[in-house]
Amino acid sequence: MILVCQRLLKNTKISGITLFPFILLQKPENLQNEILINHEKIHLRQQAELLVIFFYLWYVIEYYYWFFRLKNSFLAYKSISFEREAYAMEDDLNYLETRKIWSFWKYKI
Repeated sequence: MILVCQRLLKNTKISGITLFPFILLQKPENLQNEILINHEKIHLRQQAELLVIFFYLWYVIEYYYWFFRLKNSFLAYKSISFEREAYAMEDDLNYLETRKIWSFWKYKI
């Protein structure tokens, strides 16, 4: 389910975020952004594969690993394997039809 949460995401740089089973978007016009929606749908699949809780645990651990290593929050975020897969495949609107389970694993650095 896709929801627009202008107030919740108002003062953030976040255009969209996936909190299983929801995709939250900052602006109504983002409903037309197929690439953003596809990016977030990839995260939905990742979360389902890891039974949601393990996704979030892994995400936070990997973020802090990269943050302490790179000393940069944006680079740490972009280095997370889940994000690397989602950014790499967000333009392929058919990706989820052929995606294999745990595909994020090949995006580990």
